[in-house]
Amino acid sequence: MSGPFKRRSSLKALPPIGNIRKTSIRRQSSVGLPSKSPLAAQEVPWDVLDRCILPVICCHGAAFTLSNILNVLQVSQVTTFTLFVFFTIVVLGLVFFYHNLKITAAGKAVLITGCDSRIGSALARHLDEQGFTVFAGFQTLSDNPLAEELKEICSARMHVLQLDVTNETQILAASLSVVEHLPDGAHGLWAVVNAASWVALGEIEWIPLQVIKKATEINFLGPTRVTQIMLPLVRRARGRIIYMTSGLCRVADPVRGIHCGLLAAIESEAECLRKELRSRGVDVVVVAPGELTSGNTWVSDQIILSQAKDMWKQLCQEQRLEYGEKYFETAIRSLEKYSKSPETDLAPVLKALNDAVTRTFPMIKYTPISRQEKMKAFVADYFPRAVYDLVYS
Repeated sequence: MSGPFKRRSSLKALPPIGNIRKTSIRRQSSVGLPSKSPLAAQEVPWDVLDRCILPVICCHGAAFTLSNILNVLQVSQVTTFTLFVFFTIVVLGLVFFYHNLKITAAGKAVLITGCDSRIGSALARHLDEQGFTVFAGFQTLSDNPLAEELKEICSARMHVLQLDVTNETQILAASLSVVEHLPDGAHGLWAVVNAASWVALGEIEWIPLQVIKKATEINFLGPTRVTQIMLPLVRRARGRIIYMTSGLCRVADPVRGIHCGLLAAIESEAECLRKELRSRGVDVVVVAPGELTSGNTWVSDQIILSQAKDMWKQLCQEQRLEYGEKYFETAIRSLEKYSKSPETDLAPVLKALNDAVTRTFPMIKYTPISRQEKMKAFVADYFPRAVYDLVYS
């Protein structure tokens, strides 16, 4: 199992607690949330670097080719390095100009699912401040203080919706509400941000089937159905579909198998959808924050242990004998890292989501992750598996 753990009271002594939920947004500006985590200082604009790498490589190839041609023809004795510097300056200037173009918010509408989460609520507030018409979808709207808070502090352009992404009727009702409240002159829905999620943690053999089904419905089937129903509106506006996944969803680690598998499936779906919609002027964007830089606490320490107690009860006798309670508790304690840093900085994730919505030419994938997470993902993607296992196992 991965991650450190501390010895505490036995799992048997824990009281039952409800399902895994995310922490609520605090009552403060979405762009000024406090940062008490050392990870906040480690954020790097990976997306800009990714956008620049290929043009710089092409500049080098073009400089080498042109320099050789000019030297062979004896037209000029200009060096490859000189041409490379000239081409790089010109091309990077064009890339940054192209990268920073933004659309105007006036007359554009955005639908956000999963506003029960800290990220979803903060993004809704942030886009409202910029002048977008925002449809904030909540899994549970009735008596929800977050929904009341959004209606109280945001402009009249903010519309809160009951939108359980696993409920077909609610998705259809939300689409009708969006059509009814589109801003004047809008041809359709500018963006759909699929931010609803539900985390299932634990070794694959231990997770109950009903938990796997719920995670699949919320993390994969829900966003897929929301996209299907909202796509005609997005296509009319020549807008974009945005998915939130994880920067480490393609990194194999224990206890995260179900969660990473579902998020990897969404990323693969997004790649296919991007090709399908390219000719129709619709962008498909993936925003993949890191585990501990996503700006929210996945689960609390008590909830982790309560869920562990439920999982232990549902294991058969053979499984209990095979693993043993000591190993099981050790594995569960490794999940404590997901319950720490409740005040991690929202700014990198919000900036990536904001760029995905507002940039004229968005990146196909934004990765607001730390250096350690970027290195881990890089090793997993480009090095032999034995190297990854040696470094991180």
